[in-house]
This record gives sequence, C-alpha cells and structure tokens, in this order.
Amino acid sequence: MRNLLLVLAVVVSSVTVANPPALVSAARQQTRSAVVYDGTYTRIGYPMGDVPLNRGVCTDVVIRAYRAIGIDLQVLIHEDMSAHFGLYPRLWGLSQADTNIDHRRVPNIQRFLERAKAKVDSGGSGVKYLPGDLVTWMLPGNLPHIGIVSDQLAADSGRPLIIHNIGAGPAEEDMLFAYPITGHYRYRVR
Repeated sequence: MRNLLLVLAVVVSSVTVANPPALVSAARQQTRSAVVYDGTYTRIGYPMGDVPLNRGVCTDVVIRAYRAIGIDLQVLIHEDMSAHFGLYPRLWGLSQADTNIDHRRVPNIQRFLERAKAKVDSGGSGVKYLPGDLVTWMLPGNLPHIGIVSDQLAADSGRPLIIHNIGAGPAEEDMLFAYPITGHYRYRVR
C-alpha cells in the first residue's frame, strides 16, 4: 500500500508539469544551478554570446531560456537596434548598438518586444498571464526587472509563479504582483 501511495504521489505531482512550454522548461532548468547576481559589463561573443553560466541577472534568465529553444535574442535585438537605434531608449549614453550588453538591458528588451508586436494589452481585470509570457516590473530605486510566467500556480493565491533572478539566483516564485508591472509580452515563435 505504501508503494502504491508513493507511485500515486509521483504521478499526481508530475501531471502539473507534464507538458510545460519549452521556454518555461528552459527557464526552470536554470533554477537548479547556482548563479551569482552579476550585471558587470562583459565582452562576449557574437552571435550566441553569454556571460559565464554561474553569473547573470534577470535578463540572462530570459536570454538563456530563449536560446535553449533556438532563439538568440542577442542577435535579434542587436539587428533591430542597429537598424533603428533612434527608437531604442537612450539611457546609457551610447551612440550605436553594442552586442555585449544591449540584449541584457530590460528597457531594450521591452522596446524590441513592442516593435515585434508582442505586447499584451493589460487593461481590464481579465488579463491572462500564460506560461511563457514575459512580464516586466519597476523595482524600488527605479530598477527595471523581467521574468517568465511559469506553468505552475502558487498554492495559496492561485497566481502563476514567475521564473526570474531578482538577486539571489534564478528562482520560481509567487511575485507577479509584488512590484508595479511595466509590461506584459507574449513573444511566440512560430
């Protein structure tokens, strides 16, 4: 009987994650490794450049998850910024796109997603946050933040969990409404 209950528990717990979107699975995989929060400017390769895997910030969770499913945001954002530099935020005093850092900045990712028509209208109470959606927030001190909506729900609130790195390494947490939301995006690749 004990073995039957153990098998049943394993089956029930695996049902909730049986077929998560590939992006969510790739993001969740990152929560299983230790990562030091480090946003230091680093020269990286191009394309497919990355800072060391034991380092990173919130944007690196998103970049690495997309890369795991074959989408290189470094290239996509760099190409769009190079072609339309004047349409991107001018917060860092740059005069041209920089393959080492542009894709690692939340405001640039937001602009890219807006230009890609991936913005979800968050007006009204019926907004659905779907697994794989991207959400951005403004943290205290005017610090932009980004995370990926999980396919898992918080047990107490029923809200979707968020996979992100807010400073202690990649984590999957109930924090969707913890800070003011500045953007909601659904960047699906066909």
